[in-house]
This record gives sequence, structure tokens and C-alpha cells, in this order.
Amino acid sequence: MKRVAVVTGGTKGIGLAVVRKLAATDCQVIVNYAHDDEAAARVQSELDCELIKADVFAPDGARSLLSQAFELTGRLDVFVHNAARWSQSPADDVSASLTPLLAALDVLPSLMPDGGRVVAVSSNGANRVVPGYLSLGVAKAALESLVRYAAVQLAGKGIAVNAVSTGKVDKGPDTVNPEPMRILAARTPAGRLTVPGDVADAVWLLCAEEAAWIHGQVLTADGGLGLLA
Repeated sequence: MKRVAVVTGGTKGIGLAVVRKLAATDCQVIVNYAHDDEAAARVQSELDCELIKADVFAPDGARSLLSQAFELTGRLDVFVHNAARWSQSPADDVSASLTPLLAALDVLPSLMPDGGRVVAVSSNGANRVVPGYLSLGVAKAALESLVRYAAVQLAGKGIAVNAVSTGKVDKGPDTVNPEPMRILAARTPAGRLTVPGDVADAVWLLCAEEAAWIHGQVLTADGGLGLLA
């Protein structure tokens, strides 16, 4: 029987890469999105997946999303918290970063009675100062802290909570300011910038059966860029 995965912000970028990766392996994927119906329809056409339109930043948004997913499929095995919002207000962005996972904590044990995986998507701005990134950097730092607390709270239920972090992501034609990106790519030990598929691969690793004993960790997928001074 296929595992059931819910991915927030799953119609574009890293979220879409995660959806594709999980769908190509062993998961029935339910894709959450908030606004773009056209992008959601394209994903559904490509992958024949279920869609749930919901605002996970609302107080009960994630709880409602996961409950709907469970009603659709009768099970829940993987929850990927990828959705992010950047308002440049630290208070708002911290709230948006934490709310989906906080709202889900109480219901996850009943929705994952046989255990499961929760993976949050973070960034290197959580542990280093990135110019112009104050609001989201603080939000991601708070998210990584929540991952550790949630991991301890849910480990006894067989639910492993972890995060995947990355640096600048090469978005192809959608990349803004390509010149700084070329400089970062040249500086990356592995020879290129991270692409969404690299992050999706790391998410999948944490969802594997063999990752059951990994709890509260932040796995960095950046080609070694974060190792440099």
C-alpha cells in the first residue's frame, strides 16, 4: 500500500520538486496550495494527484488540511511543511513559519497512529546573517527550534520530525539577479548552486524507512557552500 504524503506549497519551486519526488517513489501525494488554481491544475494534470486548497497560515489551516487528507485516503504518513510567506515583518513571518506545524502537533498522533515523518523546509538564513533576509531568517531560525521541540514531543509516537535546509536555489529562468548567483555557483565546492530537486532528494531521504531513528535534525543540502567561511 502506498504511503500518503501531504505537501504544503506544492505547486511551485521546491514544493513541486518534493511532490514529484515523493510521487515517483512510494507515495500518494496530496498537494496543498493557497491561491494559484492554474498552477495547481497543471500539477494535477502532470501527476494525477489530489489537490486541497487551504490557507495553512490560518490558525486552524494545517489542522483542517491534514484532517481533510486523512478523510480522503484513510491514512497519513508524511507531512512536508514547505509553504512560506515573506512579508518583511519579522512578527508576521515568524507566525507564518510556525503556525502550520504548531497547529498540526496535537492531531498528528491520531492521524499517524503507526508513526510517520514530518519534514520542514528551512534555509541557511536560520543560522547565519544574510543581507536583506532579517525577517525570513528569524522565521526560519524559529522553525528549526520548533522542529527540535516537536521531535521530542512526537518521537514516542513513532513520528520523526526533521528539517531540510539549503542556501540560494537556482530557479532557472525565474532566477532574479543572475550575476550574484553565478558567483555563488562558482564558490560552491560541488560546482553549482542547489536546484529544487536537490532539496526534494534530501526530503525523501528523511522520509525513508531507514531514517526512522533520526529526530530533530537539520539536514543541509547546499553542495557544501555553507562549509566555507
